Amino acid sequence: MAHEGGRARFHRLRVAAVDRLTDDSVALTLAVPPELREAYRFTPGQHLALRRTVDGAEIRRTYSICSTAPAHEAPSSLRVGVRLVDDGAFSTYAHKEIAVGDELEVMTPAGRFTLDPNPAADTAASGSAPAPTSGHYAAVVGGSGITPVLSIAGTLLEQAPDARFCLIRSDRSTASTMFLEEVADLKDRYPDRFQLVTVLSREEQQAGLASGRLDEERLTALLPALLPMERVAGWYLCGPYGLVQSAERALRALGVRRERVHEEIFHVDDGGQDRDRVAAPTPAHSTVTAQLDGRSGSWPVQDGESLLEAVLRNRPDAPYACKGGVCGTCRAFLVSGSIRMDRNFALEAEETEAGYVLACQSHPTTEKVELDFDR
Repeated sequence: MAHEGGRARFHRLRVAAVDRLTDDSVALTLAVPPELREAYRFTPGQHLALRRTVDGAEIRRTYSICSTAPAHEAPSSLRVGVRLVDDGAFSTYAHKEIAVGDELEVMTPAGRFTLDPNPAADTAASGSAPAPTSGHYAAVVGGSGITPVLSIAGTLLEQAPDARFCLIRSDRSTASTMFLEEVADLKDRYPDRFQLVTVLSREEQQAGLASGRLDEERLTALLPALLPMERVAGWYLCGPYGLVQSAERALRALGVRRERVHEEIFHVDDGGQDRDRVAAPTPAHSTVTAQLDGRSGSWPVQDGESLLEAVLRNRPDAPYACKGGVCGTCRAFLVSGSIRMDRNFALEAEETEAGYVLACQSHPTTEKVELDFDR
């Protein structure tokens, strides 16, 4: 992955194509020049942060890569899906202004919602066991949650001839469904290894499942009827908070081990926060020490600001994208001190147990806190 062994950085990439997918979504294809291709080598499921400045204010948004990852060489292009959101500062710009030939500031790939079909090289370096890439894999996605899973499924089916993939996708209607043609192409190319189940919440289908939401009860009944549950090596849940939580609870009820379930949340709102959590007290005077690109510094944390905000006041190059606890770009290792995180929709339980935090959601609960962004 591009960010391994070096922190993610921005480069200017040229827009090679703008494809309208639905009335409210487009796909942007970005050309990667030869000298930057290694920097943009990605693992299926990762995302890109796009940056622009408006009236002196910097705007960053993350969009998942939907391209199939090349088997051996680094990519010459990257494709991302952008869905229009109400009053979205970047998505409105993408839909109304971005044109072929424009240059965009694009961060190198990041994110851990991934499945690597060829983990052998990473295994040798890390000493860990490779992820299995034979057998069954499955995903439950909603709306634009299809974007990273399209990359995961396409790359896996192309590079792991023994693998099978089941995609359960939920959309409002056929007209609002992103990447219809690309998913249909997977079905045509891998008819015996790719299983597609489509559920529309606001439109009746002539065949297939009845319309309606995919809630916990429905998924608990549906999944064992579709798949040999004990043989599914990995589950990928991506989409709105409610759908992902329903799918996670259904899998837990069906006895699926936690380490086989991977989640990425899109469209988090206040309903995704723990309203009953009692916040730990914040010291009157706190200092954060941060290791970043081999350089360390210590700075005061002002009242109410996150550790990321304190670092950014002094190190504008600190990594971040969404500032909402979703993308995981600001992931850092907590070396010393203690913090509270307002929300976390990016780190796996194993990561938090190992000591990693999201700097954008972290507030000090001790007078001194030390973070390491380089680990």
